[in-house]
Parts: sequence; C-alpha cells; structure tokens
Amino acid sequence: MVSVVQNVAIDCADPYGLARFWSGVTGCPPDPDDEPGAMETQLTPAQGPVLYFNRVPEAKTVKNRIHLCLRPETSRDLEVERLLGLGATLVADRRDPDGSGWAVLADPEGNEFCVLRSASERAAADL
Repeated sequence: MVSVVQNVAIDCADPYGLARFWSGVTGCPPDPDDEPGAMETQLTPAQGPVLYFNRVPEAKTVKNRIHLCLRPETSRDLEVERLLGLGATLVADRRDPDGSGWAVLADPEGNEFCVLRSASERAAADL
C-alpha cells in the first residue's frame, strides 16, 4: 500500500491574496467561488499538485523545510524577471556563470521557492 499526495498546503495570512499570486505564477485560474477574506482556497493546475492555501494566525519566521521548484517553459532568467514583476522577491541567486544553477525567490508572504533552468536550457547544456 502507498499514499497519494493530495495537495501541497501553504500556511498564510491571506489565502485569497496568495492564491492570486500563485495563479499568476502557474497560469491556473483561482476558483470563481473564492473571495477576499476566505479562510482557505486552492488552485488546481492541469499539471502538478493542488496548491492549498490555509489561513493561520502566526507569521512565517524561518526558512521553509519544504518548497516548490518551478521549471519554466521559457528561460529561467526570463521567468525570474516575470515572477519578480508579480511580487516575488529574490532571496538567493544560485545561478552560475556557465548557465547552471537556480534562483531562490519568495512569494509575497515570504515562502521560498526555486526557479530552475527550462528543459530546453538543460538540453542545450548537455550538447
């Protein structure tokens, strides 16, 4: 017997607001029944796990022990710039001069996530 991952839960102060940010990241529209002030909400991307946002009373205080890693359809660097424009912040730049590496960003509530190289960037590096 095995377990199936139901969703990735993200604790936050504003589930609706954070879901809207991640909607912009993933291109997955928010549930039309969700509204500001909701205690919980979720996004259901066509690919990948459900992202479940749950209101909690405490603020984030330390580094995430689990985080999302994103592989963009476009280049890693273009995606980093797009996400910064959506409201993310750069936490750590782990990109190397040879094009390898990743960027660590944080969403508007401080939850870290990584942006990896795209599949085409990885393939080009393997040539």
